[in-house]
Amino acid sequence: MSTDIISKVRSNPKFAELVRKRNSLAFSLTIAILVLYFGFILLVGYAKGFLATPIGSNLMTFGVPIGIGVIVGAFVLTGIYVRKANAEFDTLTAQIVEETK
Repeated sequence: MSTDIISKVRSNPKFAELVRKRNSLAFSLTIAILVLYFGFILLVGYAKGFLATPIGSNLMTFGVPIGIGVIVGAFVLTGIYVRKANAEFDTLTAQIVEETK
């Protein structure tokens, strides 16, 4: 890629908007997943009794649905990023490419 194209892209205000929005979303989702994972690990480390408490007829403990919730939460956060990337980020990227030509 030539330096002329690189400078055109970097000077485009839509590129700055894309980078800002993408970094903001990535940072927010990273914090969310870290809170989710480390919260679960802290529960495992400090609230073993709570996680080992049986639910219903001793079929499972509270730890199982909470663990499944962590996994589902990771999928949901990934889905949020993919949806935002497909809707907004791809549109901005296409506009930047079109303006750079």
